[in-house]
Amino acid sequence: MRLRIGLLLAGVLIALWGAWELFRAVDVPALVRLPLWLGGAVVADDFVIVPLTVGIGWLVTRWSAGPGRHRTVGVVRTTLLYVGITSLIALPLLLRQGTGANPTVLPRDYLRDWLLLEAAIVAVGYLCLMFRRARASSGDIGGR
Repeated sequence: MRLRIGLLLAGVLIALWGAWELFRAVDVPALVRLPLWLGGAVVADDFVIVPLTVGIGWLVTRWSAGPGRHRTVGVVRTTLLYVGITSLIALPLLLRQGTGANPTVLPRDYLRDWLLLEAAIVAVGYLCLMFRRARASSGDIGGR
């Protein structure tokens, strides 16, 4: 019980320190915009990202029900997972490109780089898919 109380106090102190640093580093207009941005992030997550993810998952599941497709579901899901993760990581850079106070901080063409990364991920996924199909059709039992 003492450990839990100690961890709770440590967490509260760290949160208070973080709030202090936030209020010290950010001006008042930005603090007013912060809840709007966080609210927009929640709305975008709940009404765009989650339905899109559920829809794609449903389509992959329906597609995987076909004959002989059970071998490819893992590759397709993994490829989609990597595309989603890298897109979420790249999204702040894509939205903020070139609008910072210091233009030398974001000098690259992040849209082009992100598209090249996604194309590379899809290409590797496709190569893995073709490799699995070739192994499965080579006469090996179970495609191993």
